[in-house]
Formats: sequence, structure tokens, C-alpha cells
Amino acid sequence: MSFSRRQFVKGAMLAGAAAASPFYINKALAASKELRIYAWAGYITDEMLADFKEKTGINATFTPYGTNDELMNSLRATDGTGFDIIMPTVDRVPGYVDFDLVQPLDTSRIKWNGCLDSAMSGSEVGGVVDGKRYFAPSDWGTEAISFHTEYAKVDPKNLSYGDLWNPEHDSGVAVRGHSALVGIGLWLEQQGKLPHPLLDSYKNEKAMRANFDVILKTAVKHKGMIAQFWSTENEAQGAFRTNGAVIGQTWDSTAFNLMKEGEPIAYRAPKEGALAWMEGFVIPKNANNVDAVYEFINWYYTPEAGAMFVESTGYNSTSKGADALLPEATKKFFQESYTEQDLKNLWWWPIQEPWYVALRNEYQDRYLSA
Repeated sequence: MSFSRRQFVKGAMLAGAAAASPFYINKALAASKELRIYAWAGYITDEMLADFKEKTGINATFTPYGTNDELMNSLRATDGTGFDIIMPTVDRVPGYVDFDLVQPLDTSRIKWNGCLDSAMSGSEVGGVVDGKRYFAPSDWGTEAISFHTEYAKVDPKNLSYGDLWNPEHDSGVAVRGHSALVGIGLWLEQQGKLPHPLLDSYKNEKAMRANFDVILKTAVKHKGMIAQFWSTENEAQGAFRTNGAVIGQTWDSTAFNLMKEGEPIAYRAPKEGALAWMEGFVIPKNANNVDAVYEFINWYYTPEAGAMFVESTGYNSTSKGADALLPEATKKFFQESYTEQDLKNLWWWPIQEPWYVALRNEYQDRYLSA
């Protein structure tokens, strides 16, 4: 099927540019060059690359990164050159626009009917800047509480970010520096211990510093309980496998992958709200193969491609129909991790503008070095 499709493209071009539609010209140009994908580690598998090539005739390579900051720093160092497609979280997109590192999408070239409507509407804040859409939603997930079902001292039905700091978890906690501060902030906010609403921290520096001074003090007080700080998925899993963690604030994929290996790990949303994020496809301003990018996005917006992504990562695809193709174990993980109320209570990461990221990193450094 894919071979005859490519042959048709070549035949259309040989018949003369006047007779060939722009659609097929673009597909042929895309197939003549390699698509360079820069995405989170573990997001693009050999199976996915092979399926994409089979369906489109396009060769693609995958280069992994581990954090949003690594992605941003790489693009700033090359002025948006070197890759054709990236996958930042939606809250960081305005920063890429501010630094002139990305280009608007040609929305007419994307088959949006393959993307969940809720993801489209949910990505308007951050993904659309000055009336132009830069972001095609690909997946969403959460950061909440992973815990060892035998050794962690928690009530799964009444979890809190504060449960991380139960004295019985001494030397057994795994957290990511900057997001642990936010989790502590949500815990303190519910107790009325912050000087400003936590969301005000994302609006101006004065409120951010006032809140994070209080948060940092609490974080440092409990720092001795930490078994490991993590910053990438592999590090988070390693904290439980080899470094003695029994509870942690991690991504859902951490628990999902550990459970697949038979580890007695569960994942639940705390009452303050699981930290929720959305990622998507964005085109760097100096992408070399834009035609192939649109082929990749449209390939992804099929149930089969979306299901391959979920099976690889444990995250939730925005491709319509992907959920129906998932193994029972994957469906069970989602159902056990979130109640209907948990899904209503998600705490979506606000837009993180460059000034906020700089201050956030300052407080994280102070936390790590304390």
C-alpha cells in the first residue's frame, strides 16, 4: 500500500507540475528529506517510526530530551535550527514565541477531526498566541503521588501532598525540585498558610517571592526525608527501583512503567489536585522539512498511532479513538488512578513566562543546595 502510494506521488510529479495537485507535491517533497523529531525520552519508539514510514514513505529520526529547560536551552543555542518538530508543554509555548524560536502552524493542513475537541479548547491558553496557533495537542498527563503499596503510610482515598512528609517516610521520598515546591505550595494554600493565592505566583514577581519564601522554608525543613531528587523519567523510576523511595511526587508514567514490571506501586491524585500538563507538536522557526511535520501530525491523529504512543509512555493521547485500542492493563491503570472527582479537580500548570521560569529555577537551586 505505501509503495504504490509513493509511486503515485512520483508519477504525478513526472506528469508535470501543472497536472499535479499541491497536496501531492508537498508529500513528495516531504518524503525526499528526513524528518528530525526532538521529543521527550521514551515518546517515539522504533515501532512508531516504522509505522510512520510505512504510511507516508518518510524517514524520521528521533532525538530525546529530558526536561522543558533542556529543550528551551537547545533551541535558544541554535536559534530554532536543527530540528523539524518539538514537543513542549503548552504552558511554555509563549516563551518560545517571545524568543522568536517557533513558527505558527498552517492550521488548514492539519486534520483536526482526529484530535479530541477538549484538547483543542484546552490548549487555547498558551497554544494560541496573538491569534495564531503554534501548538497541536498530542498528549496530557499528571504529576501526583506514586507510593509503594506495602511500605508507604497513606490513605489512598484521602491523599495529600503533605503525606509525602509523613515522618514514617523518612529517607524514602522522591521529588522533582521545582514541582515539589508547587506541591508544597498547594498543601500550604489549603491550610491558609500562603500570603497570596498560589496562582498569583505566576502573575507577578512580588507575589511569587512572597509565596515561595514560605514554601521554601517548609521544603528545606523536610529535605532530610528525601531519598532522591529526580528530573527525568528514568531517574524517577530509579528512585523506587534502587534508591529506597517508598513514596514520591512523580509523573503518572513513573508508576505505570513500574507497575508493568510487577512492582507494587500505585498512583493516586491528592485532594489538592494532581498537577496536569498538556504537550503538543510545535515547529521551530528554521525547520528544514515542514511538509513532513504536517504528515507526522496527521499520522499521529489516528487511533492506531495514538494507541502506540499511550502503550509506550503511559500518558493519555489526544488522538480520537486511541483509548478503544488500548490493552486492558492500561485502561485499568487509568481507572484506578483517577476518580471522576479527581479529573474535575486537575490543577493545570499555568503559563510559565520566562521571568517566572528564571525565579522558579532560583528557588529550586536554593532548595537543592540547602
